[in-house]
Amino acid sequence: MITVQNADAALKEYYLDAVSAQLNEGISPFFTAIEKNTDNVNGKDVNVSVVKGFAGNMCAGAEDGELPDPYKNRYASIVLPLKNLYGTIEISDKALRASRETSGAFVNLLNAEMEGLVASAKQNFKRMLFSDGTGKLCTITGKTSSKEYSVNGLKEYFTGLNVDCYNSLGTAVSGATNLFIDKIDLAKGTVTFNRTITDTIVNGSLYIHGSKDNELTGLGAIFDGSMLYGYDTDEEEYFKPYKSDCKNTLTEEMLGDMLDTLEERFNSKADIILCSYATRRKIASLIDANRRVVNTIDARAGYGAVTVNDVPVYADKFCPDDRIYFLNTGDFTLAQLCDWEWLEDEDGKILKQVHGKAAYSATLVKYAELICKRPCGQGMLYNFNAADGSNG
Repeated sequence: MITVQNADAALKEYYLDAVSAQLNEGISPFFTAIEKNTDNVNGKDVNVSVVKGFAGNMCAGAEDGELPDPYKNRYASIVLPLKNLYGTIEISDKALRASRETSGAFVNLLNAEMEGLVASAKQNFKRMLFSDGTGKLCTITGKTSSKEYSVNGLKEYFTGLNVDCYNSLGTAVSGATNLFIDKIDLAKGTVTFNRTITDTIVNGSLYIHGSKDNELTGLGAIFDGSMLYGYDTDEEEYFKPYKSDCKNTLTEEMLGDMLDTLEERFNSKADIILCSYATRRKIASLIDANRRVVNTIDARAGYGAVTVNDVPVYADKFCPDDRIYFLNTGDFTLAQLCDWEWLEDEDGKILKQVHGKAAYSATLVKYAELICKRPCGQGMLYNFNAADGSNG
């Protein structure tokens, strides 16, 4: 007979390894390539010391001359709190009782919940890799009805998201939290929420529910922020990525120049290029297929790609259309306290009754942070038209 105890044991002994494997693989080529470890985790923080440039530890001297004085490396310390990442499933008591006598029905029930969790977690993890850590999705620009609002930066994947609205002062709007986006209209540029909103939210912003300022420090924070890891990027150029303004025109020469500049000026060899699908088509149209772009499969990541100077170009729907990232994945680390694990109570139970509901929930947790150990070795082209077949 299937019981809550059986379900608890199944989640712990069978599903955890399978779910962890799926969440650590197949998210994106970028995520697959970066290192994941616990080496730099101290308590609740990640602490990484990096060497800023060369200190001159090697020099030439006369045969009978004095040995050179020792040089000290110039270090910078990156200290950040680990981010708390959660994934939750919920099983109603009714569904559990209905599958009590049939193991097949019980397995199907858990499989459906886990598949939904994995799919959602993958999408959110991919999105966070490109975000600025704030969880912001877009800005609300107007109101068309009691439930429908126009927004900038609209994306089709917003449909179904659980969101909070913050006003222009950065305060949560009491009547506009824990909302669900029921509908996306790309043509009109609007989102429709699941309930009427009486408070004013125009000029406010939408954030993933409960995630404001709690997400991974993604590429948006690395490339767009004036502060990174507590350092002013204008004062500490080691923490300032190289950015080149395309001034509305993207050319083949710019792609090669970026790779050369990173290697020549910053001693960094980019091994992956990230962009949107529209931009990847743009790149492919710019370059002679027989000479510089090759349709291939990256054996390491298992994704199809085109290449620029033998560097694979990967498309991701979460990357903005007007930017191309040139990254050295060896400079990135996902520092984590542990891999994905179930949150357990004092008795070791995973499934817990939801307060006030005839249902049980279980929560996966991971405490981690994305670190770039050499921001100055990363590059970005921006400000161009990604429309196919044109240069501006």
